[in-house]
Amino acid sequence: MMYDKMLGVIASASLALALPQYAEIRDEPYSPASLKMSCSRLVLDRIDPLNDPGVFGTSHLHTIVGGNSFNATMDPAGDPAERSSCTTCTFTDDFSNYWTPAMYFRARNGSYKRVEQLGALFHEEARGGGMTIYYFPRFMEPEKIKIRAFAPGFRMRLGWPDRDSPMRAPWAMGREGDDISPFDGVTYTCLYTESTRYSNLSWGFPDLPCREGILTTVAFPTCWDGKNLDSPDHMSHVAFALADDLYGPPGAHPGILIETRWDKRPFNDPELWPENEGEQPFVWSYGDGVGYGFHADYVFGWRGNALQEAFERHNCGNQICGLPIQTIPEANECMIEPSVPEEVDGWMDTLPGGVVVVPD
Repeated sequence: MMYDKMLGVIASASLALALPQYAEIRDEPYSPASLKMSCSRLVLDRIDPLNDPGVFGTSHLHTIVGGNSFNATMDPAGDPAERSSCTTCTFTDDFSNYWTPAMYFRARNGSYKRVEQLGALFHEEARGGGMTIYYFPRFMEPEKIKIRAFAPGFRMRLGWPDRDSPMRAPWAMGREGDDISPFDGVTYTCLYTESTRYSNLSWGFPDLPCREGILTTVAFPTCWDGKNLDSPDHMSHVAFALADDLYGPPGAHPGILIETRWDKRPFNDPELWPENEGEQPFVWSYGDGVGYGFHADYVFGWRGNALQEAFERHNCGNQICGLPIQTIPEANECMIEPSVPEEVDGWMDTLPGGVVVVPD
């Protein structure tokens, strides 16, 4: 598969991407920032400015959070921080955009219904459920490394819709069962409770009902080539560190992790599930009923030097680090209308855009 080959190239280049000249060593110890924020849903829309720039009515539906300047083009010359008037995220200096496919339930009669998102623990009020975004240092000795924030124009993508094998970081190749970590690339957590973490993980859709829904986790690569803000595939300028550890070798930017909680609870009745044992009824909006092709996109849009200054603050461990914030109800007021008017909720005969589900 083309992307498998590309992943191999990225993996082999990972250490080269973690160029030491981009990892300034500090003389004094400090505790670097670890940021966490709620991002309410901005819009559900069938546009994708990275994969299909300028196209209205792309191949599949996305759920999108962040700054309200999001559009089908997202010209790299335009800074979202300057073009946006509001953001759906907790940090009011973050006008970045983050987006993933939407999830659907497939009934036995072949009809579909969108699976609602739920706000994460302590973020329950988020409009449309939204996402929880983390920024954190992924270094062996973070107290010695100066973290470089992204620059305006930076963007990246993780995952590929046509994948037929798990999306794993290089160090996670070969892991099974309890060895899976949410930092390994794209993972799923079957939520036994709202606070379940680091257990019940899988590389694709869980094959059993999950009491409190399912949590998807996307951990973006943490190494950068130090030069290109983007690449033709939106992935070749970044890479995973080659280390079997939570932290990799020094890279040039913070790690970003996106958590989304999907409300599978209305569909937990076994009578709603496929009659064939081992099958499960959920699909992504691009037609993937296994889950290996789940993906996420990111366009940087922090105002000024705010993100860099957060990581410059010493001994900041409260996940806010002096950044200006807004309440979740305030963030909920930021929204835009979809650019592709269509039905995406209720029972539907097809997925939005007429997407066909790929056989399992």
